Amino acid sequence: MEIKGTIKKIGTTETVGNNGFQKRQVIIETGGNYPETLAIEFVQDKTAILDNYNVVIGINLRGREWTKPEGEVKYFNSIQGWRITNDAEIMRTPPTEMQKPDDQSNDLPF
Repeated sequence: MEIKGTIKKIGTTETVGNNGFQKRQVIIETGGNYPETLAIEFVQDKTAILDNYNVVIGINLRGREWTKPEGEVKYFNSIQGWRITNDAEIMRTPPTEMQKPDDQSNDLPF
């Protein structure tokens, strides 16, 4: 899954616990008629890739259910980033040979 947006804030890298686990959060705002402001977490070696981007982020959605000792059920969601690309780079990428409109290599009769 991917989302497009503009970076509003990039947090600092935090080390959590005694095992050296690192995380860093980026806040992005999506465009369109109903813009959303999303906090996306990058972990471990992915924390270093959050610089100078108008972004398309590859994300994993995580969710879990937890039942409190009193029996109340709670739901938790997290959005974890695993890839980030500059939107401008995507727009400059030339089409492959198969995508060019003047490609006449197919054998279709129409």
